[in-house]
Amino acid sequence: MTVRGSDRFEGAYDGTPPWDIGRPQQAFLDTAGTWSGHVLDSGCGTGELAMAAAARGLRATGIDGAASAIAIARSRAAERGLEVEFVVGDVLRLGALGHAYDLIFDSGVFHTFEADERPLYVQSLTQVTNPGGRLLLLCFSDSQSGDWGPFRISRDELTAAFADSWRIESIEPATFVLEPASGSPPTARAWFAQMSRQ
Repeated sequence: MTVRGSDRFEGAYDGTPPWDIGRPQQAFLDTAGTWSGHVLDSGCGTGELAMAAAARGLRATGIDGAASAIAIARSRAAERGLEVEFVVGDVLRLGALGHAYDLIFDSGVFHTFEADERPLYVQSLTQVTNPGGRLLLLCFSDSQSGDWGPFRISRDELTAAFADSWRIESIEPATFVLEPASGSPPTARAWFAQMSRQ
């Protein structure tokens, strides 16, 4: 199976990617009291969010197109004594996992897609989310200056992308912490969206 973007993101792990800060983004941790059910970390990278869910006793799966990232995630989970399923796969084909989930994390994935790919990604997410299941999504905001890094996303673009089959609970300004050693600025302005599958 061809994994979308696998070469691009695989190469990022030759060093430390800007998104790999060794812990989950704070916006997600602030909602940890609401996490429940079977969790999927879409585009999990080195797996910190999936492992945070597993550490709270939840069944967790992480998927990423970069085999190197998944290898790191598996190693870290083993070191921490955590049981997490990590899969090399395509987030545009989440149905291939063969499961439905109650909670999905997207920490910096939606904003990597061109406008014409976003509906495919949303369809993929929708396919594997149980009715009433939740999606927590953190992406770069259109208020972030510069043209480095991923696409900037507006609140209206987020709302429009999930208009079918999802109920937007909130879209709030947030901060995306980045790894300074990667050459990126230390933070970026972001949106943190919480929504539920209708």
